Amino acid sequence: MTHLEAAARIAQLTKEINHHNHLYYQESRIEISDFEFDRLLEELVKLEREFPDLLKSDSPSQRVGGTITKEFQTVEHEYRMLSLGNTYTIEELRAFDERVVKGLGRSDYEYFCEMKFDGVAISLVYENGQLVRAVTRGDGNKGDDVTANVKTIRNIPLSIKAANVPTKFEVRGEIFLPIKEFEKINAEKEAKGEAPMANPRNAASGTLKMQDSSVVAKRRLNCYFYQLLGENIGVTKHDEAIHLIESWGFNVSPTYKKATTIDEVLDYIEDWREKRYLLPLDTDGVVLKINDYDQREELGFTAKTPRWAIAYKYKAESAETELLSITYQVGRTGAITPVANLAPVQLAGTTVKRASLHNANEIERLDIHERDFVYVEKGGEIIPKITAVNPVRRKAGAPPIHYITTCPECGTGLVRKEGEAKHYCPNAVGCPPQVLGRIEHFVSKRAMDIDSLGTERIRALIDQGFISSYADIYDLDNKQQELLGLEMSQDQYEREVSGLLYISLEKALFALTEGISYKQIQDFLLENNHLPLRDRLRAFQVQIRSWKKKVPANVGMVDFLLQNLDSHQDLMKVEDYVPVAVVLEIFLGRRVEFDRILEASKKHGTVHTILLDLQLTLPDEINERIKKLKANTFQEGVISNMMEGIFKSKEQHFEKVLFAIGIRNIGENTAVLLAKHFGSIEKLQEATTEELLEINGVGETLVHSIREFFAQPENLEHIARLKAQGLKFEMEERELTQLGNALAGKRILASGKLQNFKRDEIVDFVQAHGGQYISSVSKNLDFIIEGEEMGPSKKEKAQKLGVPLISEEEFLRLVNGYEKT
Repeated sequence: MTHLEAAARIAQLTKEINHHNHLYYQESRIEISDFEFDRLLEELVKLEREFPDLLKSDSPSQRVGGTITKEFQTVEHEYRMLSLGNTYTIEELRAFDERVVKGLGRSDYEYFCEMKFDGVAISLVYENGQLVRAVTRGDGNKGDDVTANVKTIRNIPLSIKAANVPTKFEVRGEIFLPIKEFEKINAEKEAKGEAPMANPRNAASGTLKMQDSSVVAKRRLNCYFYQLLGENIGVTKHDEAIHLIESWGFNVSPTYKKATTIDEVLDYIEDWREKRYLLPLDTDGVVLKINDYDQREELGFTAKTPRWAIAYKYKAESAETELLSITYQVGRTGAITPVANLAPVQLAGTTVKRASLHNANEIERLDIHERDFVYVEKGGEIIPKITAVNPVRRKAGAPPIHYITTCPECGTGLVRKEGEAKHYCPNAVGCPPQVLGRIEHFVSKRAMDIDSLGTERIRALIDQGFISSYADIYDLDNKQQELLGLEMSQDQYEREVSGLLYISLEKALFALTEGISYKQIQDFLLENNHLPLRDRLRAFQVQIRSWKKKVPANVGMVDFLLQNLDSHQDLMKVEDYVPVAVVLEIFLGRRVEFDRILEASKKHGTVHTILLDLQLTLPDEINERIKKLKANTFQEGVISNMMEGIFKSKEQHFEKVLFAIGIRNIGENTAVLLAKHFGSIEKLQEATTEELLEINGVGETLVHSIREFFAQPENLEHIARLKAQGLKFEMEERELTQLGNALAGKRILASGKLQNFKRDEIVDFVQAHGGQYISSVSKNLDFIIEGEEMGPSKKEKAQKLGVPLISEEEFLRLVNGYEKT
């Protein structure tokens, strides 16, 4: 491609990408898929690399990020970022209006009304049409400079090309994570076994302060702007300023309106009371401001807030519904969280079916009984909360809810430490969610590097009884036949407190019917989300008739499900789920007693393992039906890939294995140090306290961790099994060129950009001269090699700890016999 052709193509790509960004962020619609969009962006980046003179500062390629910010510089705001006073009643609003009349001495004023968005306040400064600085609110006087991260937000202009733009101006807005993006990120996190983010506002705030701007770019943050500041900006009213920044390309929420009286303001508030739930972000109120800037000057300020603006907060909505059951979730640290399953109820524009119960204290405080009617309130959190019980509707003889005493995952007795609200499962060795964390560490890239064993696969293997420790990984080679058909994910399942396994309604209907796609079923259930279970199943039968898809057979199968649910009404209800045993009874017929199916569904976590337990020979037609109940399964290619990664991991050196087995307080650097010093796992185990403490960097805490690890029989058993599988537990003769001992016994860190070494080269060089390279600042360092652009926070910490800083030249002079080539 010639330079001229490249320029034309770059211009075309820029136009297309900007068009699609505008559609997505300003109009909430799309014309192409994410994949197609990414292809356009990749082509643009490639061309700009080939023709760097064609790269412009406001190119869409500058949105992908890549800047690493170790700390965010504090910047003083040119104009203070004010807080607003809040009001919660119409009477208080009218009182505010009366104060405005009194302050101005007349009533010829207008209000500018806009929604109060729940995001992160941001100030953007433009000079000569270019974005030069983005600063958070902070304390109102000073905030953090987050420019690199803000530049990745695709609907924030990097440059302004209009004719009437001041030399310098400031715009303010609210950065937010759209609700649909928040839900998408949380779904991905939950699929990986990670803790979900609490709410969109916290997610936006956390994203904005991430150190890697390329990660920020992937989060699809958005921004609504609401203020223009500067000298000689050419407007005298707020609505004029808003129209001006709109014409410059800033994204302004279309929810604003002018009002000439307080009654018109109240109409606006009422108009948005329900409509606000259709917006792409959370909003909890309305902001009203005097429109005229001169009148604002007249009214002035109190010590903290302007007298010309106020925020009205909508009261949090509450609804009453029936408590169906309680499930208990186990986190990776063993913390137990109770969740209430509710009969569907409309609240704040959504159908609510679950609510947090937090802990045992909260259940006791609320005095909840089985099948109580409860009041639910929706705040900013990821799920609503129960605020009270309606005792009037309590069923006679309903027993109170007692917090569980054993772990729902492994059956171990729960503990609660003094002064803590949460219960914990102490079975760190055998409890599946806790085992997951240790095995993830073992297979991680920095340890055994088994990348074919991702979180989803590990969880499936743990939950279905194939592995309970990292040593079990190397026995999987003998279980390949049993792995075939194993379910990859358990997201479709839920376990009720009695231990009974439930499956999502959409999966159950998919398996029971023929000729109807999974997507059709999902869409139908979503559209009828507000209906109770039986009503939804009856409505589904009506839908089947309208689709004309194998009507007699499909309607008949849903009838079977309804009959089975009626036959087993004693089983607890979990909204959106049905008992696995009830569904399997339809398929297995008279081949096995229902009680056996029920018992198996209490012991096992998937349909696959239940059927392995029942040991039935089923016809192909039934097997195909049951296959539709399952999630994605392990197939031959997946299993082969896993085995290849497991086999290859046996080549990892001793220091990697030592780090992988997870002795508390042994990081990568310490593992290398101990492996080199002792040479084998046996010598490390036999080392006396004195021998360990002689090593530079080993303290009492680490000695205790090592003693504790080797005192546990299961750890010794795991090591013996791993040895038998061929893993390396002693140092080998490796070709590491030893250049000298000038740095023997010294612990060294390099920070900043070095002239003579790349990052991995300085590590090898230190080790080749007998030193130990450390990856973080600590008081145990002998010195830090200070390169160019060393992070100020790291430098400050080193100075506080009294760690010497030396230049690269001084370091080279320390090393005898080294000559720069």
